[in-house]
Amino acid sequence: MEIGQAEPLSSVRRGAVRAGAGISVAGAVIALGNRITVRQLTNAATGVIEPVAVCVPARNEAARLPGLIADLRAQRGVARMSVVILDDASGDDTFAAAVEAAGGDPRITLLRNDAEPPSGWTGKAAACARLAESVVAPVLVFVDADVRLAPGAIAAAVTELRKRRVALISPWPLQRAGSLAEALVQPLLAWSWAATLPIALANRSLRPSTSVACGQFLVFDTAAYRAVGGHAAVAASVTEDLDIARTLRRAGHPTALIAAGRMASTRMYESTAELEAGYTRWLWSAYGGTVAGGAAVGTLAALAYWVPPVAALGGRGAVRRAGVLGYAAAVTGRLLARSLETRRIGSTDVLAALPHPLSVAAYLLLWARSQRARQRGLLRWKGRVLDFDGR
Repeated sequence: MEIGQAEPLSSVRRGAVRAGAGISVAGAVIALGNRITVRQLTNAATGVIEPVAVCVPARNEAARLPGLIADLRAQRGVARMSVVILDDASGDDTFAAAVEAAGGDPRITLLRNDAEPPSGWTGKAAACARLAESVVAPVLVFVDADVRLAPGAIAAAVTELRKRRVALISPWPLQRAGSLAEALVQPLLAWSWAATLPIALANRSLRPSTSVACGQFLVFDTAAYRAVGGHAAVAASVTEDLDIARTLRRAGHPTALIAAGRMASTRMYESTAELEAGYTRWLWSAYGGTVAGGAAVGTLAALAYWVPPVAALGGRGAVRRAGVLGYAAAVTGRLLARSLETRRIGSTDVLAALPHPLSVAAYLLLWARSQRARQRGLLRWKGRVLDFDGR
């Protein structure tokens, strides 16, 4: 009886390894396609002559905001650029740091908000809405305080917006990492779309489900932005960047993603604790915001990124070969996605990609913690207590 059961169990094991390897290989193929076809943001050949309003929401950003302000003051090729910075009820010296960094530059306006966001709004959406209301320009740019820009970044992004004739261009910044936790988790942001979605096709689609956007750097056609209600349309969303792109597409306005690692970069989180708090704030909303959706994705991730390396280590024959293939494909897909941001792969990127199964495990753990915090009403971000809708 035991001998008779061994073969079915072995067949199931081989099937699982092959399925996992197949998913990993498919992801690597998609990532390769994106590496070849996704455009990179580069310096514009000509200058931008239309007015451009750059909006910067800043809460507790005294340390990072001056760097961005210096970058904005150094922008080239945007003759009619204005900058509006909102100190969103910060508990540190954000406003004073902004005043000093602005240095009296007439292009820069500083605003201060001392109130909490209205009911039904996240702090980020409310800040962005107020900024948008304060400006009049055909192009509206939102940049987070932790982003660093090359001198031609704004001109290049606006040029890309007009060249593509879209309502929103999302230049994806290079996600920099300064700690082990960041190196394990942050590259997954780009990998999550680079290994699952052919961007060249997605950029030509109006399907909301194929939209990708990064709220760190967004460039809007102002008329389209206001036509859909701006940030008021996504007031309660903890992923307002992705949801505003979906809102635009539902209204018939195209959006597009472009890689911007050559001209924009960011270090979102500067410690393991900050990284955990940042992902806990919003990750519960992924996969439909349901435990069932997250569990389904977790099961698929385990099949694709845990089963093959286990088989590579402990399997034999065809099972081991399939496991090695699956693990190699997963690491390759991760590196291809990273090269979309950096255009080159360094030894640090390779070392961060090799423990890819651990990265996936860390991500799923963060998702579980985010779900638990939401269920217990413990969501917090930058000193604000968030309710169950993320406000």
